[in-house]
Amino acid sequence: MTHRGAIESTPSDNSSLQLVWLARLSAAQTPDEVAEAIALLAQDRPGCMAACVVWRLDHPTSCHSVPATPIDAADRTWLGDASRAGGPHGHPDRQRVAIRLCEQPEAAVLLLRLQAGVAPDAFFDGLAAPLQLAGLHLRRALQWSELQDSHKQLERSENLQRALFAISDLAGSERDMPAMLRGIHAIVSTLMYAENFFIVLHNAVQDTIRFLYFVDVQDPTPPGDGDDLPLSAIEYTLTWYVLRDGKARMGDAEELRSQVRGPVALVGADSYDWLGVPMMREGRPAGVLVVQSYQQDIGFTGEDLTLLEFVGSHILTALERKQGKDDLEQRVHLRTQQLAEANRGLQLEILERQRAEHLQAALFQIAQMATADVDQEAFYRRVHEVVGELLNAENFFIALLSDDRQQLTFPYAVDAVKRPPVSRQLGRGLSEYVLRLGTALRVDNAEIEELDQRGEIAPGRMGSPAICWLGVPLIVGDEVIGLVTVQSYRPEVVYGPADQELLSFVASQIANSVARRRSAESLRRAYEQLEHRVEERTLALRNEIVERERMQDQLRHQVMHDALTGLPNRSYLRDRIDRVLAVIRRESQRHCALLYLDVDRFKIINDSLGHLAGDEVLKEVATRLASCVRHPDLVARLAGDEFAILLEQVQLPVDATAVAQRVMDALSAPMQIDGKELQVTASVGIAIADGNYVAADEVLRDADIALYRSKELGRKRFELFDATLAKNVIDVLALEGELRKALQHDQFEPYFQPICQLDGGRVLGYEALIRWNHPLRGLLQPADFLRIAEDSGLIEVIDWRMFELSCQLLLQYASDDTFLTLNVSALHLRHADFDTRLIQLLERTGLPPSRLVVEVTEGALLDNPERVRATLERLRVIGVGAALDDFGTGYSSLSYLHSLPLRILKIDRAFVQELDKGANTSSTTVVAAILALARALNIQVIAEGIETEIQRAALTAMGCDMAQGYLIGRPSPIAFWLESRAAGA
Repeated sequence: MTHRGAIESTPSDNSSLQLVWLARLSAAQTPDEVAEAIALLAQDRPGCMAACVVWRLDHPTSCHSVPATPIDAADRTWLGDASRAGGPHGHPDRQRVAIRLCEQPEAAVLLLRLQAGVAPDAFFDGLAAPLQLAGLHLRRALQWSELQDSHKQLERSENLQRALFAISDLAGSERDMPAMLRGIHAIVSTLMYAENFFIVLHNAVQDTIRFLYFVDVQDPTPPGDGDDLPLSAIEYTLTWYVLRDGKARMGDAEELRSQVRGPVALVGADSYDWLGVPMMREGRPAGVLVVQSYQQDIGFTGEDLTLLEFVGSHILTALERKQGKDDLEQRVHLRTQQLAEANRGLQLEILERQRAEHLQAALFQIAQMATADVDQEAFYRRVHEVVGELLNAENFFIALLSDDRQQLTFPYAVDAVKRPPVSRQLGRGLSEYVLRLGTALRVDNAEIEELDQRGEIAPGRMGSPAICWLGVPLIVGDEVIGLVTVQSYRPEVVYGPADQELLSFVASQIANSVARRRSAESLRRAYEQLEHRVEERTLALRNEIVERERMQDQLRHQVMHDALTGLPNRSYLRDRIDRVLAVIRRESQRHCALLYLDVDRFKIINDSLGHLAGDEVLKEVATRLASCVRHPDLVARLAGDEFAILLEQVQLPVDATAVAQRVMDALSAPMQIDGKELQVTASVGIAIADGNYVAADEVLRDADIALYRSKELGRKRFELFDATLAKNVIDVLALEGELRKALQHDQFEPYFQPICQLDGGRVLGYEALIRWNHPLRGLLQPADFLRIAEDSGLIEVIDWRMFELSCQLLLQYASDDTFLTLNVSALHLRHADFDTRLIQLLERTGLPPSRLVVEVTEGALLDNPERVRATLERLRVIGVGAALDDFGTGYSSLSYLHSLPLRILKIDRAFVQELDKGANTSSTTVVAAILALARALNIQVIAEGIETEIQRAALTAMGCDMAQGYLIGRPSPIAFWLESRAAGA
């Protein structure tokens, strides 16, 4: 590069410089090197202040210049014109000029800044040939660069295709799952850095995950050790976020934290760079592929992310294909085993049926004999003959327990070696062992010796010559009455399970026969005892009748009295009131009074001291109430902590109020309960009954209304029922009915209060407020009916009707740049489908979601913060904004600002009204802090309740953007604002 003094150099010097430049141009290989040589050529010319070569003019985000020079967006049109011009193209500022170098494969221009007074045409004299040569060289360099990029892209595509083919081959191979996963890891490693690699699969039905494959140089053990884990076990980890959102994440720890909304839990060692992509099935994430690097010189790029996403779907297909193949092979193997087992079962069943047919015929004979009218000895002998046809029964005996269960008798016995005695005392032999356990016993000599060593039977049994012994108990119901036994003295005769089963059936028939004969004998004895028992029962019945009459009297008292206090209950009181009212209807001058009492804050006593202490309080209250009245007045306990006093005859209301005052004085004295001194008070409602009352329930109802009024006015007092209280109750019911009619006849109307820009007064939006056009009472404010609507359960239906009307009117009459805010209560946010219903409403009305803002209070957030956040987040995704109303008056405003997707904060009117007191109040500090906080969080602010110019000036000075209030505009129908806008225009 020459100095400015080169303008006076000799022609030979210029030739030398041009040769140097041509050599440099010839050596340049890349587009950047050629462009640098062209820029140096222009800069060496006298009058040139700066020079650069620019191409990629059609790509605003990737426009390239050498040397690097910022290109103003306003100059792109001029540079485009220069690329199409045939010669130098000057800029309107007359300081810059551009000339085209080449058009293919893309346009490139030389951009120059000339000294003042230098003519562009004169400057380019002598440069035409060098620039033409340089342009050709630049075109070739650009073409070569494009070829290299295409070659690299083709090479990447080939590598990717080979990898996908390899994954597919792995899925169809005979390798087991671990070997296939290692193969997949090796394939991914050929595409990118994957030394640390793991695969996580998600079971959406069971909401579990499994680390199917895990290789990590820092943490060799996978979470869960290869077993299924609940998804919550990795909550807030990067893998959990990828699975939950179905979106890839890439970067270092700081970048990853900025990509998620919520905390980030780290598991294992922290990596330098992390890349995780979801494996999608039918649009839902079914798993995650993760690679990570612990080396600072190795990171991941956007190309790696795209590549891993593409490979991920094929890996998921390969895993599912492999799993499906393994499952099919397992099912085929299992079915083959089942068929083989079924075949063996069929063969055994054929043999068993043949044996069973013979067995059934024999057992049928035994069953017939059990019910035949033959003597017991003949029955035993015939049973022995049938059993002998089925098994070896050369040695066979039947033993029965005596009635006192102390002796064992042998009514039938056949034995080739030793016949048992007719009877003997119970001992500890094999027969006694069967009787004691109540189960069959089949043993040989070795097993008998083992029983002897364990002490289950008495020593000496080994002297018997029996080789095998089989005994089965005789059972009737749940009682063991004896046993039947066979035994063998020859080694070739051994009893098996089938013999035991047969003998068990024989034992049941023998037991039935014995039981039938014993039952016949018992029936005979029962007849003898019957007359004696009838006489005894007759005497017992006389005694029972006397006791029953006594219990009926006691039960009648319990039904009409309270079990805890012993006072008459509600049924007794109603009966007594009905009788008094009957007397009053006959004697028109007579009156009675009912005092309805409720112990104040009794639940606190129960919760603090326990129900036992609460019962003691109730009993003490009952005692004190009884001391306040005289006969025939009545004290009753109605339910829980509710009592009533019936004064059967009062002349004036003052008589009833005097008793009420006496009751309150009596209860005010301290009570010693559970070691604590309690001060108990009560609220009392009084109803004076005359001949207009028909039933007891009417008196109880009016006294209850008066009691409710007493509680509303603060408790620890009494109130007398009058016509005003009755009218108020009726008015509530009537207003509830009118609310239902108002819904049917569409009498509710939204009023719109403008939200304006403080600086300039332009209307930015409206808040929709409900009004009721009552046909008789005129326009009603929300305070006149909202509480009744909430109590009756109509508020949600009314709100949804108001939401729909407000959206329709705004869309129909307001300008397109205004938004609408709707007040949403905690009741709506408790429903999981609130956002779905709101979206459907917007679709019906046609209002764009971006024009709607839902207002929530801090009370609604306290109800269920996570559910509210999730609902507002889903609304934010579709464009619906959220505003936090009455900010600063709740419990935990600051804790929600960073976690909720808020668009607007509304400063409560309580702070705004204090601004009239001057600039140094605490409210001024609070408002300024709120504004600063909102600006830091990029949240808009609306000041509510502006009513004076001082308030507006103070808020404007503090930089508040928007406001609403009576000074700006009162709530009015939409037509009012249309007329105002037309008048202003």
